[in-house]
Amino acid sequence: MYSEDFDSVGAQERNGDDVFSKPVRAGKRTYFFDVKATKGNDYYLTITESKRKVEKDGRFSYDKHKIFLYKEDFDKFTESLQEVINFIKEKAPATVSCEGEERPNSFSDVDFDQL
Repeated sequence: MYSEDFDSVGAQERNGDDVFSKPVRAGKRTYFFDVKATKGNDYYLTITESKRKVEKDGRFSYDKHKIFLYKEDFDKFTESLQEVINFIKEKAPATVSCEGEERPNSFSDVDFDQL
């Protein structure tokens, strides 16, 4: 990316109109899939990971990480994501150890805080 690309990404984030949003709650994290429109009415996707944390003074704050995904990259992104998911499902151990007990691996049981 060139510096002008970074400027246009920032402008799109500031000026992007929200078109559609899908939140996914996963333990202490929430993922947001947001479709936004540029000034030229072209769509792009932002994926935001938001994790709530407690500050020393007891207040809550959120760590956020964002990915911008443009439509020309959708096919490559989804193909690669599906390939990685298939690999994990095929190669992951059949059982996981959780608090001393073995149990069948359920992909919904992932504790992301252990990563």
